[in-house]
Amino acid sequence: MTINMIHRRIQAFVTRGAWLFFVLFTFTLHAQQTEKQFLSGTDSKHTVTWDFFCTDGRNSGQWSTIEVPSHWEQQGFGTYNYGRDYVTYGKNFRFADEQGKYRHTFEVPSDWQGKTIELVFEGSMTDTEVKINGQLAGEIHQGAFYRFKYDITDKLLFGEENLLEVTVSKMSSDHSVNRAERYADYWIFGGIFRPVYLQALPKQHIAKAAITAEADGSFSAEVTLEGLEKTAELAATITDQSGNIVSQFTTTAKKNKQKVILSEKLENVNLWTSETPHLYHLTLNLAHKGEQLHEIHERFGFRTIEIKQGDGIYLNGTKIKLKGVNRHAFWPETGRSLTPQIDLNDILLIKEMNMNAVRTAHYPPDPSFLDLCDSLGLYVMDELAGWQNAYDTEPGEKLVKELVERDLNHPSILFWSNGNEGGTNKELDDDFGMYDPSGRPVLHAHHRPGNSHNGVDTDHYENYESLQNKLKDTLIYMPTEFLHGQDDGGGAAGLTDYWELMWQSKLSAGGFLWVLSDEGIVRTDIHNKIDVNRLNAPDGLVGPFRQKEGSVYAIKEIYSPVHIEKINDISRWDGLLNLENRYHFTNLQDVTFDWKLVSFNSIGNPQAGYSTVESGQLMGPDLAPTAAGTLQLPLPANWRAQDALMLTATDPHGEEIYTWSWRIQPNQKLIKETIMAKGDEASKVEDKDSVLTISGGHFALTFNKEDGKLIHIKKPSGPELSFGNGPVFTEGEISVSDVSYEEKDGKAVFRVQYEGALQYAEWSIADNGWVTLDYAYELPEGDYAYPGISFDYPEANVISAKWLGKGPFRVWKNRPQGRFDAHQNMYNDTHTGATPWEYPEFKGYFGDIAWMEINTAQGKFYVVANEPDLYVRLFDFYGISGPKGYPALPKGDISFLDGIPALGSKLALGITGNAAVYGPMGENTHVDGPVKRTLYFYFGILQD
Repeated sequence: MTINMIHRRIQAFVTRGAWLFFVLFTFTLHAQQTEKQFLSGTDSKHTVTWDFFCTDGRNSGQWSTIEVPSHWEQQGFGTYNYGRDYVTYGKNFRFADEQGKYRHTFEVPSDWQGKTIELVFEGSMTDTEVKINGQLAGEIHQGAFYRFKYDITDKLLFGEENLLEVTVSKMSSDHSVNRAERYADYWIFGGIFRPVYLQALPKQHIAKAAITAEADGSFSAEVTLEGLEKTAELAATITDQSGNIVSQFTTTAKKNKQKVILSEKLENVNLWTSETPHLYHLTLNLAHKGEQLHEIHERFGFRTIEIKQGDGIYLNGTKIKLKGVNRHAFWPETGRSLTPQIDLNDILLIKEMNMNAVRTAHYPPDPSFLDLCDSLGLYVMDELAGWQNAYDTEPGEKLVKELVERDLNHPSILFWSNGNEGGTNKELDDDFGMYDPSGRPVLHAHHRPGNSHNGVDTDHYENYESLQNKLKDTLIYMPTEFLHGQDDGGGAAGLTDYWELMWQSKLSAGGFLWVLSDEGIVRTDIHNKIDVNRLNAPDGLVGPFRQKEGSVYAIKEIYSPVHIEKINDISRWDGLLNLENRYHFTNLQDVTFDWKLVSFNSIGNPQAGYSTVESGQLMGPDLAPTAAGTLQLPLPANWRAQDALMLTATDPHGEEIYTWSWRIQPNQKLIKETIMAKGDEASKVEDKDSVLTISGGHFALTFNKEDGKLIHIKKPSGPELSFGNGPVFTEGEISVSDVSYEEKDGKAVFRVQYEGALQYAEWSIADNGWVTLDYAYELPEGDYAYPGISFDYPEANVISAKWLGKGPFRVWKNRPQGRFDAHQNMYNDTHTGATPWEYPEFKGYFGDIAWMEINTAQGKFYVVANEPDLYVRLFDFYGISGPKGYPALPKGDISFLDGIPALGSKLALGITGNAAVYGPMGENTHVDGPVKRTLYFYFGILQD
């Protein structure tokens, strides 16, 4: 975490905390403030113990206690169920009758007498019946993700203990609520999972205020009043983030008036965007002849969202594209019961990937999440629940009202989403505007033809060809789900092709990747094991505890708002970078660039990394949003003598945008010349029966003359190294046509001639112990997944790997991003989306390898590439899980390849697997003509 990131976190909490202090301080000074008393805890980390009875499953049939807020499954009660269990158990879930009964006693302050007292639930799964002192508080609430409240003034006992009784049914008695929320592709929980509290208001009070604040400075607040017994004055004060008053104005509220509109036109307002999240505060004060009746506070931002049909989505008059991700409100230990810290960390993680938007799939989030999107700058699509089926109109109307009234003053919310993938009741479309006078657009997040709305097509999971066709249509296209991220597929695999097409296309408004995190729950019924429900829930760019996968770093580069054109030949480069500003509201002159020339730690150094030779800093060029230009780096005259150049761009808030790296030296100069030094002592050869041995520098390699494979390595000390059984060609069968040996340049050379695509392999060993393998192959012109050679080595022996090349994560052909550096990984057996979620994954394809060290229980061995663009494949792994992991791997355990396959996704691959549907980078490597390579090996411990 950077110092700037820490500062921003502190700033966000200080801002909110200072405002809270102001509000609490005014509570003390003025009786007209709304007062709040929590009955539960404030979040999943700060809870209150209530009495509890579960009707079925674990620990049921007896009164006990439970922490509130929480899910009862995570507290050791009831039964775990995934939403797709309806496939297994039928439409009537076997936990349909599972209920949680809650009891809690509380007292209310005596000075609350004469006030209106409301009991508020922020979220309860699902049907919730509430009683106060034995009396029903109101109708049973149906719908799991919404704030609901009851006026319980006439049911309370002052100066005495009050009894709160709540019965929560895991399933709703309304079938449409179950179909919208429960028969879904996510974990299904029960319980009061968000806070419960009392709020006391004066009898004459401000019930709510709906704010409209436009980019031209126009401001209005539609204020709802309750209990007004006399004509009063309603005063508005607007302050900026520094607490400076920018406007004050008043209007008259007549007796019994229920709605009053305050309006004003402000000059020179700072506009809210994801890049510039400027916020203002509104204080509304209701008074009668100087007597303070009630006061409330709201936070808002000036901004205008507009859909220009057949053109694009505009914010404050500027066309924008959303670089978004879907996010479930979820944490492995507590399910959907979260904390503001979790919300904050998720937002910072999203912004770290250079994203600017989030869709709150498939339900509205905690209020704290939206507060932080406002203050840190993240566009939001706020979604009414409805996974693939919709609420009926009657319950849906109530839930739309609850959703909009809770969230409408958040400037971060650009759109309301009326359900997901067929979970849209079109009769509810007009309801959003009934409560949101700002007129935010309503969209349908869908995957069914003909379900576009308000000029925006959001169709899910288009392949590259159909994406091209969508962008030739007359509708704006903004997929609310694309590139499904199960295991290591989707996410950034294919995103380069998609994003470049989206960025260049007039009708593209960007889109939302599926999904932020693997939804793995810590199962309290099976020894706290994390369960992702097999293939259903591990769809994330990060693991359940937000462990970063390779796509995180690739997305950070792909979505970088500073776009740098590829340097094709650095040996002829003059230090001039071609840039494109892909910000919407930020000039690149506000971006800082830090460059450094580095020298990598050598192959024998026990530490990875580099040392900085020289460095410098400069500000970006005066380059307006979406414009192209250049940046001249003031490099020293000797810069071409260094190993590599690294460049870091830092945004105006002090956050790293991305760090690029370019190797300057070819492989031959990146390794120390002494490693390949040749001595005067000639190597030796021994030809005996079916084997042939060459030796030098106290090492000996033995080969099988029949198939040409390496079968034995003798070292000066330590256990025998099990590397061998190769080379095996990875694209077709080969056979040996001839074996021979000769002395060349003081070395014995063993040559194997093959029939098949592999033409020959020549082995030699120098007196310093370094082994040279020269080989050549020629394939018929075409596209190949794995052109190259393989060897065997037992995975069980491996401890770690260190390499100079791209990293620290493995790559795919259509996700090649990585930083050229000296990296090091400890062995792990992570297959993305499953335990143990240790990253970076040890196993996979690693790109642009200059050298690699494999540390094993039998000692170390090294490989050095003479030519560029070598891929090294390490051991058995998969990208997409299934009966057989996809893609199928080449022969052997360790491969040296001139090409690797691309990776698709769960939805694009289907049964056969075809990453090519995700764009040109998804095609296999095209081979045209012969390929020659030289690899150097050392089978022992090198000294730096």
